[in-house]
Amino acid sequence: MLNGIKLKEYARTNGVSSQELAEMVRIGGRTEKQALAAVKNWQNCLYKPMPTSEDIEALARGLHVSVNAISQWSSRHKYAPTSPTKARLVARLIAGRTAQDALDTLKFTPKRSAEMVRKVLETAISNADEQEADVERLYVSEARIDGAGRRIGTKGWIAKDRGRAHPIRKQASHIIVTVAEN
Repeated sequence: MLNGIKLKEYARTNGVSSQELAEMVRIGGRTEKQALAAVKNWQNCLYKPMPTSEDIEALARGLHVSVNAISQWSSRHKYAPTSPTKARLVARLIAGRTAQDALDTLKFTPKRSAEMVRKVLETAISNADEQEADVERLYVSEARIDGAGRRIGTKGWIAKDRGRAHPIRKQASHIIVTVAEN
């Protein structure tokens, strides 16, 4: 996937305007106006329309960098059986660290959600490895935990004394980890 921040940074350092980048990604039947809008969205980290692999290769050729230099790889675990508040404590530990350092930190973190975050991080690293990225230079660019509502399979209420009912608040979360190359 395209990393919008690095795209903007490389375009500024190489002196390439958005108009020139739009000319490079006009493949696929885009008009000049659509291509310019797409490039500006990608530079602002809005991925509508979603960049294809041909778009990323064309941008890399135009900026004179490798494809991996402007790419990022992510992985997610949807409806993880842990509350978002508890999982965010673990996610804050690894954000911004190198991938190997983050794995070591998660291995020795005594939290239940650390194992789930570690598996998602390993999947993101293997996604990068499949695209022939340098695994030694990877760092965690984003570790995000989103709320997913009530955990699947839990009832909404539990019966209590004298006909009362108390709510069950077992929460689920979506774990998203993104890695990029330095």
